[in-house]
Amino acid sequence: MPNLIQGRIIAEKIYADLRGEIAELKTRGLTPGLAVVLVGDNPASRAYVRSKDKMCRDLGLHSVKLELPADTTQAQLLARVEELNRDPAIHGILVQSPPPKQIDEAAIVRALDPAKDVDGFHPLNVAKLALGDESGFVPCTPLGCQRLLIESGTEISGAHVVVLGRSMIVGKPLALLLMRKGCGGDATVTVVHSRSQRLAEITRSADILIAAMGQPEFVRAEHVRDGAVVIDVGINRVDDPTMERGYRLVGDVAFGEVSPKTSAITPVPGGVGPMTIAMLMSNTVKACRQM
Repeated sequence: MPNLIQGRIIAEKIYADLRGEIAELKTRGLTPGLAVVLVGDNPASRAYVRSKDKMCRDLGLHSVKLELPADTTQAQLLARVEELNRDPAIHGILVQSPPPKQIDEAAIVRALDPAKDVDGFHPLNVAKLALGDESGFVPCTPLGCQRLLIESGTEISGAHVVVLGRSMIVGKPLALLLMRKGCGGDATVTVVHSRSQRLAEITRSADILIAAMGQPEFVRAEHVRDGAVVIDVGINRVDDPTMERGYRLVGDVAFGEVSPKTSAITPVPGGVGPMTIAMLMSNTVKACRQM
């Protein structure tokens, strides 16, 4: 049986460390503050915002949750972002994605103070990641993937990592992160995507395979070599009439047929998902330290 890399357990270890950092900051009169902005009433987004707010409160962070109507204009949202940029009690700002269609999400990200962009998508933070500048913020899901590998004892340095997916949310920043010099880096990284030829041949060469393309159970046994470590970033709903709720959650990896070939693999749910919120909390504490 493969070793399951349990994100929930690793996230709890991170929270334990953060509690110590937060307590130390409070002795200096500083309480890390996170503002999460939700535009509209997307049920999945609302659930994510609730979980982030709850974790903030559990850790003793200052939490602001702004829920704006679905017809909020670009100008109105920009005005709220600017208020948060100026608020000294707020160290991190996250505008929940995806926003309604009238909102230009890229413009909102550019309007954030880069020092408060704890989601790591502002162009300045992307540049800092590419340059290896540790003062920048790395997007939370890639950072969580790296931490899972480190905490599970997976050797990253010198390993061949294949990342399936080239999005700015996961694929591209994760490739940059794992190529950086030092702890958690020094990997040889190949990024494959929908236009890649001989995809299975490339993925079978991976010591570490990271699936982040948003395709339910895309990665099959033929894509994975024996003994590889597999990180499954995907979380997809697929219809299942045998389930009470009518669906089940699966990753981008066909777990049942892939897991016997691996030396370690993340489950879905319970793998990468919990780490994303943990890294958001970690980035918020970092932002407070750097203010």
